[in-house]
Amino acid sequence: MKRVAAIDCGTNSIRLLVADLDPESGELKELDRRMQIVRLGQGVDRTGRLAPEALERTFAACREYAALIKNLGAEQLRFVATSASRDAENREDFVRGVVDILGVEPEVITGDQEAAFSYHGATRELEGRDDVPPPYLVVDIGGGSTEFVLGNEAVRAARSVDIGCVRMTERHLVQDGKVTDPPAPEQIAAIKADIARALDHAEEAVPLSQATTLVGLAGSVTTVAALALGLDRYDSAAIHHSRISLAQVRAITEGLLASTHAERAVSPVMHPGRVDVIAAGALVLLAIMERVGAEEVVVSEHDILDGIAWSLV
Repeated sequence: MKRVAAIDCGTNSIRLLVADLDPESGELKELDRRMQIVRLGQGVDRTGRLAPEALERTFAACREYAALIKNLGAEQLRFVATSASRDAENREDFVRGVVDILGVEPEVITGDQEAAFSYHGATRELEGRDDVPPPYLVVDIGGGSTEFVLGNEAVRAARSVDIGCVRMTERHLVQDGKVTDPPAPEQIAAIKADIARALDHAEEAVPLSQATTLVGLAGSVTTVAALALGLDRYDSAAIHHSRISLAQVRAITEGLLASTHAERAVSPVMHPGRVDVIAAGALVLLAIMERVGAEEVVVSEHDILDGIAWSLV
């Protein structure tokens, strides 16, 4: 067994996994997995820069993670940064801060690299199961981007497109510095049009219709699943590998779009940092399922973090 740590820093959240890995058996023993909403991508779509307050929130989380990694005795750490830090003019400020705190340089990976990590992290447990046959289409709906990866045992095609729950919210649902609550019909129409264009772009590289099993990753998907399952608290074990139908996703999305911030915030499965962006994230998931023709999505709690961890062995 080898003890490793993986950090995934995206547009909306920063997440940590510390695990013992056995490359011979393929076993991953999770020691700690956690997430903080830091909204690193706050305003990046509009300004092209990482905001000072967003950087400080992220660095505060890094300090907490550094202490955990040290206490658990991880032998190696890999820190991967995705959409927001790819887009930012001042990403060197981010890099310097992470190096000072964690002692490693964040790898600002490409969308294709992000897609491959997500695919291998999500599908490692599914291979060989008769009830979830390949080819798999893995969709990782993040804050700033969504990755599409089609594959069997290996990746066949991948593309990252700039639709995510934070980017769609900031682009279409914010007026005078506040999120419209609930959104107007013309705002919803604008998001749908943006998503449709992005899906056209994804489909140029990834034959979406060839997928047999749709696998959904990340907070927007897992939160929709938790709502569909009617959980009274967020339960990763119940959510992992649950199957959520197209009809359920449509009903949840319509309900979120019609609700207010206060109504969404009282849900026991809703992370406070996701309240304002979950409707846009659900819209992305719904549009993908409709485009692919998927009657259900298999929800995975294992994702890019697991892929990053396995890359260390």
